Amino acid sequence: MDGLLAGKRILVTGVLTDASIAFHVARLAQMEGAEVVLTGFGRLSLVKRIAQRLPKEAPVIELDVQNQEHLDSLAANVAEHLGEGIGLDGVVHSIAFAPQDALGGNFLNTGWDSVATAVEVSAFSLKSLTMALLPLLEPRGGSVVGLDFDAQVAWPKYDWMGVSKAALEATSRYLGRDLGDRNIRVNLVSAGPLKSMAAKSIPGFDELADIWDNRAPLGWDLADPEPAARGVVALLSDWFPKTTGEIVHVDGGVHMIGS
Repeated sequence: MDGLLAGKRILVTGVLTDASIAFHVARLAQMEGAEVVLTGFGRLSLVKRIAQRLPKEAPVIELDVQNQEHLDSLAANVAEHLGEGIGLDGVVHSIAFAPQDALGGNFLNTGWDSVATAVEVSAFSLKSLTMALLPLLEPRGGSVVGLDFDAQVAWPKYDWMGVSKAALEATSRYLGRDLGDRNIRVNLVSAGPLKSMAAKSIPGFDELADIWDNRAPLGWDLADPEPAARGVVALLSDWFPKTTGEIVHVDGGVHMIGS
């Protein structure tokens, strides 16, 4: 029986360790029949080592979403690995960053430079990444899926990253609006917290984790990225052909629970 992504070609950003949601998206996508290309930023040698732990080693392309030269050359670099004229069927946006002074309860004192960095890397990059890959996506149509953290409410210590996630949610809706006539869907998976590299950079992460321990009706395992990864793979598949601008919560149900 063919897998859910049989014959598809998927670009996955943000793989840094094998504990990340992005790694498990890449792993499950390969298991479901997709050909996968990864991007990495900074520690490329580490990303390449992690890529060897996938069922099939995936090529790694350097991508700094704040570097216009990287964005301008991205489609050509992906095509080198996939073959000219083949195109992409899916893109996974797993990119977020905020300077330390934009997190940890410093909301009122954070300067614009740090806020701008958080918003550019964590939200605007969904648009810049998608547009950079449009030449590969447009001929086939496809699915862009970003990783979110519920921005409906204000979280302890999350500060300007929370604002950036709200901007990410809005960006996904406007992208979905403007790319729908090209048969490109744009959706987000809002995942619960995980003990990942990103989590280590958030002061007060344990306060967030405690909320999930107490309020998730389905329970939540901070060490298990697979539920969120499955949500991403589902949205990459053809099983959501008319869904765009949506936020799918994979958080154990916390988003629906009141105080």
